[in-house]
Amino acid sequence: MDGLRLAVSWLSVLPLPARRVDDATCRQAIAFAPLVGALVGGFGALVLWGLTELGAPPLLSGLLAVAVLVLVTRGMHVDGLADTVDGLGCYGPPERALTVMRDGGAGPFAVVALILVLGIQATSLAELTSNPLVLVLACAVGRAGFVLCCRRGVPSARPEGMGALVAGSQPTWLVATWWLLLVAVAAVAFDWRAAIAVVAAAALLVAFTHHAQRRFGGITGDVLGASSELATTIVLIGATLT
Repeated sequence: MDGLRLAVSWLSVLPLPARRVDDATCRQAIAFAPLVGALVGGFGALVLWGLTELGAPPLLSGLLAVAVLVLVTRGMHVDGLADTVDGLGCYGPPERALTVMRDGGAGPFAVVALILVLGIQATSLAELTSNPLVLVLACAVGRAGFVLCCRRGVPSARPEGMGALVAGSQPTWLVATWWLLLVAVAAVAFDWRAAIAVVAAAALLVAFTHHAQRRFGGITGDVLGASSELATTIVLIGATLT
């Protein structure tokens, strides 16, 4: 169970350290990431439901639920989104883009991306206060993005770092299993439009990883964080249309 324990401690603030941490455990942690996403989404859904029951305005409830998601994940995924967008927006060869991403500062592209993505998430949740469980689905899909981005054939952009540990580590059958399962859950628990949103998130991430390969030479930990936020946002947008 070290892979699951590492996934929980790695992708959330819950103190559940693994007894063993090595390449194999890190790859197992990626495979368990959607389960952690569902757990994180559960925290957010509980906050959204509680605030709604207390009579809080919908937009305030949505904003605070998004804030809880950021806190529960230590801001790791939104930080990855910011760094990735800055890397994609700069000029120069892949080495320069990777340097910009490693710098850690937030440029104008990062600021705009964070405002848009977090704002869309909050306003979407404001429309979903009567169905907070959709946040569990959205966060699970977001972390299934880790599995998709780490599929076989996708290299790491750097020889070190988290991307190097997990890039290309997830077999095709596992990627397909997670995404088909999430499409089925969306269709059964919500409706066919939610299932289409999950499919749209998968298609977006396939295109996103192809672009990351062209721009950076492969994936990084920041790219994984960005993929999670993008997929979560797509599902929340789709849920507002149901």
